[in-house]
Amino acid sequence: MEDLVCPLAVLPTAGGDGEGGGSGSECVSMAALDLRAELDSLLLQLLGDLEELEGKRAVLNARVEEGWLSLAKARYAMGTKSVGPLQYASHMEPQVCLQASEAQEGLQKFKVVRSGVHAPEEVGPREAALRRRKGPTKTPEPQSSEAPRDPLNWFGILVPHSLRQAQASFRDGLQLAADIASLQNRIDWGRSQLRGLQEKLKQLELGAA
Repeated sequence: MEDLVCPLAVLPTAGGDGEGGGSGSECVSMAALDLRAELDSLLLQLLGDLEELEGKRAVLNARVEEGWLSLAKARYAMGTKSVGPLQYASHMEPQVCLQASEAQEGLQKFKVVRSGVHAPEEVGPREAALRRRKGPTKTPEPQSSEAPRDPLNWFGILVPHSLRQAQASFRDGLQLAADIASLQNRIDWGRSQLRGLQEKLKQLELGAA
């Protein structure tokens, strides 16, 4: 946090030496005031993002702890040998995927989406009329877009509630981890912008001296 210097302390307050400095000094003073206002706004946003990041990290730690505790309860209820790597499927498919998209100002934003979910093909009225005129066409074979098997089925059909709770906690943790990564990118961008504005303000101060 040593880099987050308050922008109001970078330059002395406007006022000069009491004598008119001409239009040039007034322009410099106005530019300095605009930079200070922009720095203040950016600093407040950055502090808000840091506070949000701290809160999400605390929630993520709580979800992970809840997940491991629920998993321990499930192993106690079902037996230590009933919940472990021996029950894992030989072929695993991910239930969720991490999708990266570019938001405003070139920032990358991460989102957790379910895998195996495809949007149905949309057919407009013109295409539908052409199909009716051509007559019955060969029905295309359905693609294998089945949803991945629920990992809870590895451990039996009737699993205890604690095992389902563990799965829900870890799922929430995945979404929180993606949110934290997106927020961290925005914080890094904000800090670089803050340093750039501070440098401009220092150069403006040296030029006016």
